[in-house]
Amino acid sequence: MTVAAILRQKGHEIASVSPATKVSQLTHTLAEWRIGAVLVRDSAGQLLGIVSERDIVRSLARDGAACLDMTAAQLMSHVLHTVTPATTTGAAMGLMTNSRVRHLPVLDGETLVGMISIGDVVKAQLDTQAQEVDSLKAYVSGSA
Repeated sequence: MTVAAILRQKGHEIASVSPATKVSQLTHTLAEWRIGAVLVRDSAGQLLGIVSERDIVRSLARDGAACLDMTAAQLMSHVLHTVTPATTTGAAMGLMTNSRVRHLPVLDGETLVGMISIGDVVKAQLDTQAQEVDSLKAYVSGSA
């Protein structure tokens, strides 16, 4: 299965905030969308970074309540690990594991077309395995 298949199932909606968004507002975006990370984009839609729940928790531990007045630009991770629609779920899972990230923006060339999470990838892997098991059962029982 590919990232494109995941996006066909989950959709292409992308939650993002501006670099000037305060962390206090950013947390509302995370809660509203029920997500663990949000992309940071400039007014032209250019991808600048990502802010995750982990980034916020680490900042709270380091900076205390002052974290809530910080901006997305101050907190975001600038290094982005990305995939394309053609990336396989296995390759995406490997990238997430090796990079220790849980969210991957999906780029088609230079265009942002979605974002996937580790949950999306695990679900896709489980769906693929279930299909394979069903195919094997049908083959063994002679109904294929």
